[in-house]
Amino acid sequence: MRALVISGGGSKGAFAGGVAQYLIQNDKREYDIFVGTSTGSLLISHLALNKIDKIRNIYSNVNQDSIFSNCPFVVRKKYGSDIIGMNHWNILKNWMRGKKTFGESENLRKLIRNSITREEFEALKNGPKNVVVTVSNLSLNQVEYKSVNDFNYDEFCDWIWISSNYTPFMSLVRKNGCEYADGGLGTLVPIEEAIKRGATEVDVIVLRTEVSNYNRMPSRNAFEVLTSMFSFVLDRIENQNIRIGKLVASQNDAIINLYYTPTVLTTNSLIFDKEKMTLWWKKGFLYAKNKNEESMPIEPDLQE
Repeated sequence: MRALVISGGGSKGAFAGGVAQYLIQNDKREYDIFVGTSTGSLLISHLALNKIDKIRNIYSNVNQDSIFSNCPFVVRKKYGSDIIGMNHWNILKNWMRGKKTFGESENLRKLIRNSITREEFEALKNGPKNVVVTVSNLSLNQVEYKSVNDFNYDEFCDWIWISSNYTPFMSLVRKNGCEYADGGLGTLVPIEEAIKRGATEVDVIVLRTEVSNYNRMPSRNAFEVLTSMFSFVLDRIENQNIRIGKLVASQNDAIINLYYTPTVLTTNSLIFDKEKMTLWWKKGFLYAKNKNEESMPIEPDLQE
C-alpha cells in the first residue's frame, strides 16, 4: 500500500499541492492512503478525488478574508518584507464576544464546505482510498486521527477545519465535549499514522527546508514574538515526527520518500498572498519534477 503524507504549513500548502500534482498526474503514482495535518488536511480530499485543478484554483485565489472572519493582525510591507502587527480592535471584539482566541476562522469553514460538495464526499467515502486528517484534542492532551470512513459530510468538513485552526490566532473549537485545535500542535508530519494504517511506501511532503538555514529578524511586537515561538516549537515537533516516522518505517520494512522545500518560502505562514501561493504551487511542481528526474536510473548504452 502506498500513502501520501502532507505536513502542516499554512500558506506553504501551495508548494505541497504542486509536488502532489506532479507525483499524481505526471509520475502516475496511485495512493491508497492520504494523511494530512493542517494545510495538508485541506489538500488531501481533492487529491484523493484527483480534483487537482480545483484545489489548485482555490490555493491560487485565497487571501486573508478567505480564511479569517475576524483577523487578529494587519500585514504591512516594509523594505520588501511582510510585517505583521496586532489589530487591537478585532482582538478586543473577539474577547467582547466571549471568544478565547485572538481571531476567528469561520470563513475557512465556509470555504471548506463550498469546495467539497456532498457528492464528492460520498464518492470519497464509498471509494477505495482512505483520507485521514489530524487534530489535537487539548482537553484530553492527545492527537486524534479522523478518517473520512467514520463520519458524515458535516462532521468530516468540521474535522478538516479543526485540523487547520492555528490557535490562538484562529478558532478554538469545542466538539464532543472537548476543545480541539490544529493537528500540528501534536503531530505535524503524521508518517507513523500512515504506516500504522498499512502503508509500505510513504511519500512525505514536508513544508520546511531540510536544514534550518535562516536567521529571524528581531521581533517587533507581541504577535511576532508569538509566531516566532510557535515556529520554533513546531520545528522541534516536525523533527521529532520525522525521526519517529523513520524508526517505525525501519521496524515495518516501509520505504519513506521525503520532499522538503528547497528554499525558505516564508517565515509567517499565516499570510495568504495569492501571487506568492500561485508561484509556490509552480515551484513545488518543478521541484518534484527535477527531484524525480535526478533519481531516475540511467539506462546502460546497449551499444557499448
